[in-house]
Amino acid sequence: MSKKEKVKTQPKEKKMPVMKIGTHKKTVIALWLVLIGSVSFGIYKNFTAIDMHTVHEKEIITQEFVDTNGIENFVKDFAKSYYSWSNTKEAIEQRTTAINQYLTKELQDLNVDTVRIDIPTSSTVKDIQVWNVTQAESNEFEVVYEINQTIKEGDQSKDTTAVYMVKVHADNEGYIITKNPTLTSTMKKSSYEPKTKEADANIDTVVTQDAIAFLETFFKLYPNATEKELSYYVSGNVLPQISGDYIYSDLINPIFTIDGEYLYVSVSVKYLDQQTKATQISQYDLVLQKDINWKIIE
Repeated sequence: MSKKEKVKTQPKEKKMPVMKIGTHKKTVIALWLVLIGSVSFGIYKNFTAIDMHTVHEKEIITQEFVDTNGIENFVKDFAKSYYSWSNTKEAIEQRTTAINQYLTKELQDLNVDTVRIDIPTSSTVKDIQVWNVTQAESNEFEVVYEINQTIKEGDQSKDTTAVYMVKVHADNEGYIITKNPTLTSTMKKSSYEPKTKEADANIDTVVTQDAIAFLETFFKLYPNATEKELSYYVSGNVLPQISGDYIYSDLINPIFTIDGEYLYVSVSVKYLDQQTKATQISQYDLVLQKDINWKIIE
């Protein structure tokens, strides 16, 4: 066979068709942009959600503390002038000048004739007690106070007590009374009674008797105990060092509860005050712990 024939009989190798997609094509660029945008948006949402959650968890509500000592002193000084007078023209004029330093112009005019020249009495303030200061608005305070005064008419005198309420405006310049002294109800005793403490019936009698003996020994020494002696019975500065002429009398109704190695006691201690000759009763809530000996640790 000739070379020419051999060449003809060999089949030609077919090339596989290949589709070429260039990165410069507009559709490919658009797809890449969509993909990048989706991933970026997902990351943003994820971090945003975490941040919002963190802020929610760390939200703290703070309550502003308002010091009312200045307001109380302002009202007390006003009351001393307002409820003090004598039945002379000079004294009445001095009172008017004094109270005008605390009152708005409207209240100054309102109080012109509260104490007149023909008044038959004189008044001396014995005591002033501020019972309550309430913040009504941002710069407005309601102050309830009790005034005790001695009223004298001729040769007779008597003590009177009444409770009033005033309003005080407070700002950076100072204070001023915006509502005249107005009668209000007296302060009453609350009906509150704390829950009665109950002893733990599971405590061994030997333990309570031992603890009572320790407390009796301690409170006999306590009024005149030195710092060194006190450290033998008390841990740290749980009880302060005191000094006084007191004679121990008795423990009143010690109530014990127990929690593990700690013995809790609520007790009243009766002393005789050698100076006043009166009975003095102190109340204590203590935590005892026993190693070699009992010790007051709280």
